[in-house]
Amino acid sequence: MKDLQFNRHRRLRSSAGIRAMVRETVLQKEDLIYPIFIIDGENIKNEISSMPGIYQLSMDNLRAEMDEVVELGIKSVILFGVPFEHDKDEQGSGAFHHNGLVQQATRLVKELYPEMIVIADACLCEYTSHGHCGLVEGDKILNDASLDLLAKTAVSQAEAGADIIAPSNMMDGFVAAIRAGLDEAGFEDIPIMSYAVKYASAFYGPFRDAANGAPQFGDRKTYQMDPANRMEAFREAESDIAEGADFLIVKPALSYMDIIRDVKNTVKLPVVAYNVSGEYSMVKAAAINGWIDEKAIVLEMLTGFKRAGADLIITYFAKEAAAWLRDEKN
Repeated sequence: MKDLQFNRHRRLRSSAGIRAMVRETVLQKEDLIYPIFIIDGENIKNEISSMPGIYQLSMDNLRAEMDEVVELGIKSVILFGVPFEHDKDEQGSGAFHHNGLVQQATRLVKELYPEMIVIADACLCEYTSHGHCGLVEGDKILNDASLDLLAKTAVSQAEAGADIIAPSNMMDGFVAAIRAGLDEAGFEDIPIMSYAVKYASAFYGPFRDAANGAPQFGDRKTYQMDPANRMEAFREAESDIAEGADFLIVKPALSYMDIIRDVKNTVKLPVVAYNVSGEYSMVKAAAINGWIDEKAIVLEMLTGFKRAGADLIITYFAKEAAAWLRDEKN
């Protein structure tokens, strides 16, 4: 036995203190972006059946939600509007209305907490009667004709006080159109957090319950990416960078950690992982049934996204994760 030669890797795992000392990836509450769904009406707090613990909130309930978010130390939120069906139209005009849901919520959040970073999701799908992310002619999603409306949406959100615009529609040229629209309106300093690498994923199902935004016909495979493709992610990311994006989102995250790493290795911009609704719901369902340790699973998963290369994480677990991270420090 004295002649054996081998490395003693366990020396650096021998105590909690040493493990913390050599830890390569650290998850912080500042990494987390919390999504909030704003619904029209008063005194509404609808729990989303497929997303336990996540709610559609009317404006009067947003204050309490933001108080909790701030108390937990979360520094940024992303806002989604959930209009009633009778308020939707073929153009999705509620997306760019001065008093649209995201615009109203943005003004309220910035009034309550000026230092909170408000990210506005800029898309038409929640507001269109057909549920698609662009204008429709027959069964075709019109690309170029949709760009002006997306730019109008971004400008109206910036006028309301949004700190960052996050366009999620996946129309070709959407970043260029939005950048031009923002610049022409005097918002040269507003960054664009582009959903640059967005796959046509089955993991979005619960979100469509939350945002009441499922397509009324067909699917989104003609504008969202094929889950089988890797090289396409580079093409999409390169285009958005050239058009003026400031952040790049990879969505979903859990099944696309290789893509997160690929994008991080390729670009110099901050990379954002979107831990989507289906990923949230699977973990929640397993936790409710007592099959997993929710805290351990969630923190491991979020740390995995960071290890894969994400600088920021949009996640429905943001509040819980922030509380767990705070408790660990205490």
